[in-house]
Amino acid sequence: MREFDSATRLGLTNETILKQVQALLDDPKGDLRQILRKEMLVTLLRFDDSHVDTLDLKIMNRAMRELRYAFQTFYSYRDRQKVSFFGSARTSPDDPNYHVARAFAHRLVERGFMVITGGGDGIMGAAQEGAGRDHSFGLNIMLPFEQGANATIADDPKLIMFKYFFTRKLMFLKESHATALFPGGFGTQDECFEVLTLLQTGKSHPQPIVCLQAPGCDYWNRWHAFLTDELLAQGLINPEDLSLFKILDSEQAAVEEIETFYRNYHSSRFVHHNQVLRMRHALTDQQLAGLNAEFHDMLAGGTFTQRGAFSEELDEAALKDLPRLVFHYNRRSAGRLRQLIDRINAFPQPLDTSRVSAVPAPAGL
Repeated sequence: MREFDSATRLGLTNETILKQVQALLDDPKGDLRQILRKEMLVTLLRFDDSHVDTLDLKIMNRAMRELRYAFQTFYSYRDRQKVSFFGSARTSPDDPNYHVARAFAHRLVERGFMVITGGGDGIMGAAQEGAGRDHSFGLNIMLPFEQGANATIADDPKLIMFKYFFTRKLMFLKESHATALFPGGFGTQDECFEVLTLLQTGKSHPQPIVCLQAPGCDYWNRWHAFLTDELLAQGLINPEDLSLFKILDSEQAAVEEIETFYRNYHSSRFVHHNQVLRMRHALTDQQLAGLNAEFHDMLAGGTFTQRGAFSEELDEAALKDLPRLVFHYNRRSAGRLRQLIDRINAFPQPLDTSRVSAVPAPAGL
């Protein structure tokens, strides 16, 4: 059995590690970043327990390494909006859905977006062909078959290899501002329902989801029929849950859907018990009154009001001047929240259409 030397594996000597730990403990700043790093260190030390076996430690170690590297890779591109693509690795280049994926990715890049795919062939390869290497991320997964990197993203620094699906899924969702779903198999359906579940349960911030299919393809229509005939008919989902996604057969319509979502809505955050929607333009008194009449069922109390930034939001300095729509959200229906955002975006916009330069935070978790 091979004996592993910790200094060789880590690229650090024990002396260097001790110095770094001591520097962290002695740091007088006490800011949130330092507090969190210390808590992580304490968590790590608590793994020295007889109830934690070697496999547990391997999972923890690999997951932390994958996430650290992924965070580092995305960091330099945090000022670019990104769209995650999901679809079959088996889709051939002569499939109409392949052409739609490639054209859609190309249009997104023209509008300033980057794309994130699983890094494989099929729909993933089509998207990265359309976006180009410089505007693509590939989040590849180690599998015994079917999931090598496509030619566009192979050997690119933005190609990240994951062992675990859960770390890979986390990065897809954390970094994306929108999700594009194309016809696919178990993996695509898994990713589709995970995104919808996180939205439905309020575990991720609102984002547009577009289910794209080539003209003449009815993949998503048949999927939608299952949702309505089985899930909705049996009361397993609510009618407004169907507002969480749009089925489209045109790349141009999909681009418009994503851009319209961010037409006035910018991003969201919870402060105390308040849901805070940051907007690019303030609402008129008449528009605000309309929201109070139409969406009062979303309120756990009070009314929809407008205000400036809370003091707790000042850590996002670039957004401090955005107007806020604030309300005590009952958190019962993400579908209604999406309908509220659609209504805000549908209001006539001021003649000054200058856009906020700050990129909205990704959907996150």
